[in-house]
Amino acid sequence: MQTIKISERTLIFPSHPPFLHDHPLPLSHLDIDPNLHLTFRYLRAYAPTSLDPFHVIASSLSHALPHFYPLAGALRRRHTDPRRLELWCAAGQGVPLVRAAADFTLESANHLDDPASPFAEHLVPDPGPEEGMEHPCVLQVTVFKCGGFALGAAMHHALCDGLGGTLFFNAVAEVARGATRITVEPVWDREKLLGPRDPPRVESALIGEFLRLEKGVLPYQRDVGGVARECFHVKDECLDKFKRSLLEQSALNFTVFEALGAYIWRAKVRASGIQAHEKVKFAYSINIRRLVKPSLPAGYWGNGCVPMYVQLSAKDLIEKPIWETAELIKKSKSNVTDEYVRSYIDYQELHFADGITAGKEVSGFTDWRHLGHSTVDFGWGGPVTVLPLGRNLLGSVEPCFFLPYSTAAAGKREGFKVLVNLREAALPAFREDMQVFCQ
Repeated sequence: MQTIKISERTLIFPSHPPFLHDHPLPLSHLDIDPNLHLTFRYLRAYAPTSLDPFHVIASSLSHALPHFYPLAGALRRRHTDPRRLELWCAAGQGVPLVRAAADFTLESANHLDDPASPFAEHLVPDPGPEEGMEHPCVLQVTVFKCGGFALGAAMHHALCDGLGGTLFFNAVAEVARGATRITVEPVWDREKLLGPRDPPRVESALIGEFLRLEKGVLPYQRDVGGVARECFHVKDECLDKFKRSLLEQSALNFTVFEALGAYIWRAKVRASGIQAHEKVKFAYSINIRRLVKPSLPAGYWGNGCVPMYVQLSAKDLIEKPIWETAELIKKSKSNVTDEYVRSYIDYQELHFADGITAGKEVSGFTDWRHLGHSTVDFGWGGPVTVLPLGRNLLGSVEPCFFLPYSTAAAGKREGFKVLVNLREAALPAFREDMQVFCQ
């Protein structure tokens, strides 16, 4: 039986004091979005090395923390407004780092290329809500029998998004490779860069169209029964055939995200038996770092994305030709303007305590194939596999991830994986739709 054993848990402190006085740091209005009040867990798996990765990462983490010291801080409620979060930075804080060992090889686990693999959960820390606030960044290094290792991260989403986290891990990796200074110096300035206007005003009509207020409603507390996690394989050949079919029907070229996203969204809603009149939403994030005016600085590592939605009734989604839904997703991308972002921020300011929600039937989608996670190289090459373990995303309890295959896995080099979280009762019908797609 494959086992993973934890041998040590230690606090890694900054190599030198990063500040003179204890102090709070304000978060942006994107950071405090209730949909981001969660810990996001993911891992990177690396090929065998003769050195001790735990020692290398612990040392380089310590030297990177003076630049990224907020990751050692603690999230807390503001004294002046307990509904909102801030970060408390004090002397003696550190980032927990767990050392673990697996009694099997990375190859025998198919280089963690199966996202539904049950033991993947044991490679990433899983802090509860209180610990996630006290330690918003917890890391784990698990060394496999072959010398390969996995770096698991549990990071509170209020501190950063995937791009911000990668900026941090790249800095740690630079130090591990011998750099005496990091290439991109991190920038905080969150309240100033992504704070509300004075006075706040919501001028984008889309905000009222997509969001509503339900007092007492919290994201991710909706009970849809048991939620299963399953991986589907999409071949380039099937995808090209599908996109050609949509082109013939519509005279429009669609991206993989638009075409496959539309197909999977419809399949999920149809399989879930949602009532015909019910409003359903396709939700995804758009990077706004260069969209806002002025652009965010290169070192900005806070949340730099806003959600965008496509909304239909379940009946319309199921009955419409797929290309029409794909076209709605394509067109929605141009909806994100500087004004949309500023209105979204101001809406958070005006209605934070009023139960902001995008509704019940939200399907979150994200594409991890080109996010730069594979650039994190501690000196032995980048990760062979990057795997998200999060089950909540963009207000959705049934998110969908597009993932690249492991660069070390044998076979299946064509295409990519789709990791779907879906209510268990809907899985058989959903599987049938995915089989039809892949035929």
